[in-house]
Amino acid sequence: MKQGIHPEINEVTAHCVCGSTFQTITTSKDLDVDICSQCHPLFTGEQRFVDTAGRIEKFQQRYDKTNKKR
Repeated sequence: MKQGIHPEINEVTAHCVCGSTFQTITTSKDLDVDICSQCHPLFTGEQRFVDTAGRIEKFQQRYDKTNKKR
């Protein structure tokens, strides 16, 4: 391997938005994640429903308009 061209690897504590923390290795100095194995639905078995900006209501309104025409 060539010397001096590889990034420095740091052992950091990653912080999740759920409050969980875990140790990992990365090239950055700190690590903040949105989802981890403690809160991911695949690992927890919970199903979460997130509606951002009313997208479902907008879809339902459009869908209702097309059904009324038939």
